[in-house]
Amino acid sequence: MPCTRLRRLTDRSGGQEDKRRLILDAAVRVFAHKGYHTCRVADIAEEAGVAHGLLYHYFRSKEELLETIFRETWRDVLDAVRSVEETDESARDRLAGIAKILLRAWRRDPDLVRVLVREVTRSSHLQQRIGEIEAAFAGIERIIARGQKEGEFRSDLDPRMASYVFYGALEEILTGWVLGQLEDGDEAIARAEETVVDVICGGLAADREIAKV
Repeated sequence: MPCTRLRRLTDRSGGQEDKRRLILDAAVRVFAHKGYHTCRVADIAEEAGVAHGLLYHYFRSKEELLETIFRETWRDVLDAVRSVEETDESARDRLAGIAKILLRAWRRDPDLVRVLVREVTRSSHLQQRIGEIEAAFAGIERIIARGQKEGEFRSDLDPRMASYVFYGALEEILTGWVLGQLEDGDEAIARAEETVVDVICGGLAADREIAKV
């Protein structure tokens, strides 16, 4: 299984980029714990340990900060999906790889997941990013379609619809963790990965023997 993982927004590279990342990281924490609509830009500057004016040098508003968090995180999601898609593994294993990357994001950076689930998905500006969102679904769709072509998955199902079902299941599990409705320890995360893959790939499988592999 590929070890591709989402890069953290807290990666540091020095200089101006270091300050920019510091502010983004602080924004994630503030949005996660105070809420996007109730926090102030001053809260983010204080959390980052930078002057108010310096924050505005990099970002014009809270809105731009939230937009940047989404754009950079989703870019990492697309890179991860492409990396998994390009392997020679079975379609089932590639879908399992995507499930691991997305669900383990909760363990790596729960605040980032909280912001994506609570704030970004409700943002009125999400419609402007439909093309980027569709790109991730397209990658999953290609994996499923290839599985159909190679006889691993049933050919009578719509791969596009199946890609939405697969991603939707992952998103709902992440939402359950954010809302505290599901267990989220290491064992629970592993069970979630296994359950999604077994349920989705079991339904897609060309025969029941493949579903049990």
